[in-house]
Amino acid sequence: MSHRAFKNRLFPQFARVAQALASERRLELIDLLAQGPRHVDALAAETGMSMANVSQHLQSLRAANLVETERDGTKVIYRLAGDDVLRLWLALRGVAEERLPEIPRLARQFAIDGVDDRPLSRMELEIRMTRNEVTVIDVRPAIEFNHGHLCGAISLPADELHARVDELPVDRPVVAYCRGPYCLFADEAVALLRQRGFEAYRIEGGWPDWVADGRPTSVGRSEIGRDAP
Repeated sequence: MSHRAFKNRLFPQFARVAQALASERRLELIDLLAQGPRHVDALAAETGMSMANVSQHLQSLRAANLVETERDGTKVIYRLAGDDVLRLWLALRGVAEERLPEIPRLARQFAIDGVDDRPLSRMELEIRMTRNEVTVIDVRPAIEFNHGHLCGAISLPADELHARVDELPVDRPVVAYCRGPYCLFADEAVALLRQRGFEAYRIEGGWPDWVADGRPTSVGRSEIGRDAP
């Protein structure tokens, strides 16, 4: 009987995490917070939800200790509570990719024309970066880049790429990355770069996958040809 009493009290605690994740909008918020901390208003603008709805979803995640907060003046900044939460999200996403045929079907449906080859693996990219064989661009919004990025990467947000593409060196391949495999920023960048005559690729996964691998990262601003200190 003591075993049953223990499990009767234990499994509801596991269910708290599952219940917090049982919302497509909360999963989208976790995916965004995997890129870096955000204010509620920034999350609302990104997701198209009202600030009230975003706050309610964040409170559910906070009740399960999946996110944490800090105050920035009059605003509250939310962030993932730890790398274990990031790994949980990536594991959930991976199981869904393996078990649900709708996901690869959707990925094919919304694929960007001209980017139908296999992405460059993260291991291969790290090797080529060590050899200084590639130019790496981060096409996420600058606020996400400043929070963290691949060492040596250049911040070139997707909405600036068309105007700034001529700043890139043409003597080596360009590798783009963004928020993850279901973020289209990198695919759009690769398509544009190839149209402009560059040898261009995207990486497998994105920033959260690179972080979860434990690969080298940096923080702060950068300029073309020079990473942040």
